[in-house]
Amino acid sequence: MSSRIAVVPGSFDPPTLGHLDVIRRAASLYDQLHVLVVHNPGKEAMLPIAQRQSLLEQSIAEGGIEGDVVVASWSMGLLVDYATDVGAGVLVKGIRSQVDVAYETPMAIVNRHLAHVETVFLLPDPAHALVSSSLVRQVASLGGDVSPYVPAAVARFLDTGARGI
Repeated sequence: MSSRIAVVPGSFDPPTLGHLDVIRRAASLYDQLHVLVVHNPGKEAMLPIAQRQSLLEQSIAEGGIEGDVVVASWSMGLLVDYATDVGAGVLVKGIRSQVDVAYETPMAIVNRHLAHVETVFLLPDPAHALVSSSLVRQVASLGGDVSPYVPAAVARFLDTGARGI
């Protein structure tokens, strides 16, 4: 019997409750789930990759997400190279709107062409559909309360003055 392995990639800068919702649901669908913190050269990061990885690990543990979940990072090479290296045949992406679909579809087609890796889109829980890491970063940078939008571990970290990172 072959193992069903999937990768949930993202910048997770910072991780949000929407990210955790996608991770929780994907973990229930696959035998092993790799949550992969990736470097996005098109965005200026608020948090270092290692911090995002640590916050994800804490959030997954505190959130009671069950299953074989591996948190890792990847900053060099193609995402499908990582997927191939770990034996994953699927990338899982959370889709909030038609804008996300338009952005993700060409990448999904290229990833399938490059490495025969399929992309599965998961729709968000409506409670998280309008929240993005960009919005959380903006609210946090202006001193607003982001606790309704992020896991407790992230809220604690940002509350300790980490906003200036």
